[in-house]
Amino acid sequence: MLEEKKSFMDALKNAFAVESDANFSQEELALLEKVAVMVARRQMATPAIMFLESVRPLNFIGSQAMTFFQPILGLLVNTKEFELLSRIFEKRKSIDILIELIERKETEREDKSPAV
Repeated sequence: MLEEKKSFMDALKNAFAVESDANFSQEELALLEKVAVMVARRQMATPAIMFLESVRPLNFIGSQAMTFFQPILGLLVNTKEFELLSRIFEKRKSIDILIELIERKETEREDKSPAV
């Protein structure tokens, strides 16, 4: 009985574990960088970062919503990139990486623009 309880507790301990140190492929990082460039080019870095910070706890749910709406949104956007982006957002560190890339691209954009 004690052994069964111990194995159950061991299984329960990792039941809600989330991948903490997710590895990103070059393709995934390139897509995140593409998104960051698009945000910086449109000068939407601050609202995008505020939005990402506010939905950080819900990134996995958001990725599942993206999967759900993919057939509809696939008519408007590149399906392959959209699917890859939804898989990226399943990883916990994806929001942090995207925010960092947006900040970096915004800084580069500001450095390139002439001072008024």
